[in-house]
Amino acid sequence: MKKTLSYFLYTMLIACIVCACNNNLDIVQDYGYRIETLPLPKRIKQDETVALEFSIVREGYYKEAAYRFRYFQSEGEGTLSYKGKVLPVNRFQEITSDNFVLTYQSRCDDQQQLDFVFVENTSGRQVEYSILFSSEQTEKEPE
Repeated sequence: MKKTLSYFLYTMLIACIVCACNNNLDIVQDYGYRIETLPLPKRIKQDETVALEFSIVREGYYKEAAYRFRYFQSEGEGTLSYKGKVLPVNRFQEITSDNFVLTYQSRCDDQQQLDFVFVENTSGRQVEYSILFSSEQTEKEPE
């Protein structure tokens, strides 16, 4: 009887251990993220310069994650720069910090729109972000 009871307890213990083990261990290496900027002016004049202060807000932190961006100017005309260096349109730029500042200088007196595409390297996840500036000219109503 003791032998049968010990086999039964031993079997139950092994069954508990087997059931407690889970081979479906999830290791998350890519997290979602979003892009934010500090408040920007709604209007911009020709030759006016505006600092665009960006933040990458991550849902989780994976140290191997790196980000880059490219931009398009779909309306208007202007120059985007980083630390005094003019950034070419539609060329990926590496981002070295989750918080960074770009400088935009208007080159026209029309409405201006900058469209950014941010990409994270581990998953290829893309986030699009647009900035729109209207001008004094587009705000005036015809008489």
